[in-house]
Amino acid sequence: MVLWYCQWLKAHQLAYLPTTRNASLFFIRVMPAHGIVATSLAQPCSATMKSAMLPSMSRPTVKASATAAPSLVLPATPELLIPKYCESTHQTKRRPTRTVTAGKVLIGGSHRVALQTMTTTDTRDVQATVDQVKKCADAGADLVRITVQGRKEAEACMRIREQLFKDRYDVPLVADIHFQPAVAMMVAEAFEKVRINPGNFADGRKTFETINYDDPAEFEAERAHIEEVFTPLVLKCKELNRAMRIGTNHGSLSARILSFYGDTPRQSAFEFADICRKHDYHNFVFSMKASNPLVMVQAYRLLAEEMYSKSWDYPLHLGVTEAGEGEDGRMKSAIGIGALLMDGLGDTIRVSLTEDPEYELDPCRRLAGLGQAAASQGWGVPAFEELARDTHTFKRRTGDLPVQKETDTFDFRGVLHRDGSVLSAVDGAAFSRQADVLYKQLGCKLAVGMPFKDIATSDSILVRQLPDLNNATARLAIKRLQDVNVHLLVPLAELAAKPLAGAITLCDLSEAVKAHHQGGLKLPEGSTRFAVSIHGTESDEELAMLQQLQPILALLDIQEGLSTLHASRRVFESLARANVTVPIVHHMRFGPEACRDDIVIRTGSIVGGLLVDGLGEGVLIEALHEDLEYLRTTSFGLLQGSRMRNIKTEYVSCPSCGRTLFNLQEVTDQIRQKTGHLPGVAIAVMGCIVNGPGEMADADFGYVGGAPGKIDLYVGKEVVKRGLPMESACDELVQLIKDHGRWQDLPVEELVAA
Repeated sequence: MVLWYCQWLKAHQLAYLPTTRNASLFFIRVMPAHGIVATSLAQPCSATMKSAMLPSMSRPTVKASATAAPSLVLPATPELLIPKYCESTHQTKRRPTRTVTAGKVLIGGSHRVALQTMTTTDTRDVQATVDQVKKCADAGADLVRITVQGRKEAEACMRIREQLFKDRYDVPLVADIHFQPAVAMMVAEAFEKVRINPGNFADGRKTFETINYDDPAEFEAERAHIEEVFTPLVLKCKELNRAMRIGTNHGSLSARILSFYGDTPRQSAFEFADICRKHDYHNFVFSMKASNPLVMVQAYRLLAEEMYSKSWDYPLHLGVTEAGEGEDGRMKSAIGIGALLMDGLGDTIRVSLTEDPEYELDPCRRLAGLGQAAASQGWGVPAFEELARDTHTFKRRTGDLPVQKETDTFDFRGVLHRDGSVLSAVDGAAFSRQADVLYKQLGCKLAVGMPFKDIATSDSILVRQLPDLNNATARLAIKRLQDVNVHLLVPLAELAAKPLAGAITLCDLSEAVKAHHQGGLKLPEGSTRFAVSIHGTESDEELAMLQQLQPILALLDIQEGLSTLHASRRVFESLARANVTVPIVHHMRFGPEACRDDIVIRTGSIVGGLLVDGLGEGVLIEALHEDLEYLRTTSFGLLQGSRMRNIKTEYVSCPSCGRTLFNLQEVTDQIRQKTGHLPGVAIAVMGCIVNGPGEMADADFGYVGGAPGKIDLYVGKEVVKRGLPMESACDELVQLIKDHGRWQDLPVEELVAA
């Protein structure tokens, strides 16, 4: 049944997109002039229900003969539309929601985005937990979550709340509940909010066994069991005016949901929301967290889309779970949370880092501030019709990589990288200083002082001011970079004044279009290729000219005063309609007032907010006051966090909580030191099993706390070694990576004098 329907879809330039074997029916239509349009054609259903539904869908007629293969007589193609998931795609407008009350904190409505974090102490240690809550509140937390895994922890929560009130701290507390409905009932007496996980609140621990629910009655019987277990908590929260978060994690969906609906967290959440609504309880928020920012953004958009279709107005709690530590964790969080805030989605947020919880508040505050500024100031551009971007199914725009011409005296194929490019802005004076230090900052390997391009070397560089023609030392340093395919982009006027053989001329698109109409762009002496800058003010006609001009690349350098994200969307829409395949590199500029955290948060939110939709082939961060190596590694972090180009080991690392069975920060650092040089390898480090196997869906190997002092090792979702002593578990992980052929020895690099 599904096979012949897929054939019909293919003939109509449609694609059948089940998330799993028994998942939702999603259809994507490829529009020749407008890109891709997506829709959900039917509610998620079991295999039996799908078969019953398909005949009602304008079924094609099959003709067959003894000598020819069957052919299809196709029905008329249905009209498909992009569904609404936010208030506006061309301007940041905050999604209107009801107000949810958690103690003194008001979430949603017209209230500011509330900031959250979570304690890492043993909840049974009342004084340690009280002290950490105070530290978090002093750092700016509006709410603090505490894990409550059993009755002893629930009893401790009573004393924690009481002590905080005595110490004049009225910060609302959130109970984090997994597996324990009875414990949730206890702690609701003390805390202002309860977080439940639909994936394990009533269904129990997640398994990866396939369970078929072809009989809807069987599925509904289990739904009735969930309602029976969950209803007492709903009534308790309603009675006490407690708030609730229906907090679905991509990594902890129940086997029941996975088997019936597929890998779709929103259906799990809606089951619980329906029970709340049945009892006229509405003081709750939703969350749809995942460790993969692309999955997380798509899940929240689908959730918002469904709420628009139902006319629901519940607030959203945003977060990228298991983001990790340091700059990588902040970047992944900025990509996921920032992209949604720029669309006006999100009412409370948490940045989950493998660090002490008070350190989560600074990036949290910066993200909330960015989203608030965008919404209150109405960042955006004039309305335009957007048809090319697909919010249901990820598809990356593909720009044409440079090809070599017979007349080229330089090899330009290395200007860009097929998996995503990093360009660096270099101060021209740097070539006159110690060249090997510059090479190192650009990520080059060195051999006898000579640079060689490596896996994390900047692909090309932007130089606004060239060394003088008589500066032989600086010109030699440039030549050595060009010889290893690190090419220079130089503004036209500068290159005309100081010619450099092999340099790529950079000019504005409008300038190139004007020159084209006057006989063609004249390149300075020694330059045979050119690139253009796009500022977001160009007409559709000018943008369409890119395909005819064929620059080697285009820098998307949005004019100051325009909203970079929205202006860029308008540019990409115009390029898609004109079938322009010139590669586009996002160009972000920062002045001397920008600190490192601002650079990460803004770049992740804005450029990451475009890359999650597959829009763009690279990034250039220009901040001449900042360290060149830092900007390069930040750029690569953006590409890796956006699931483009891997240049180092990927870590899925949980932020720790009272359930954690080992010192997560120390162990993560130990694992990173031994395995951080394995590009393309993903390692999950999980403190416990609550989200473990599911959130490790993207990981190749897993290190998971199985019991106090004991570690379980995974390959994918399969546990391969159980109960290893912590003392040897890291070495066992290394050996496991070697056994699966993913290990490589740490490269020996030439030292550079300071």
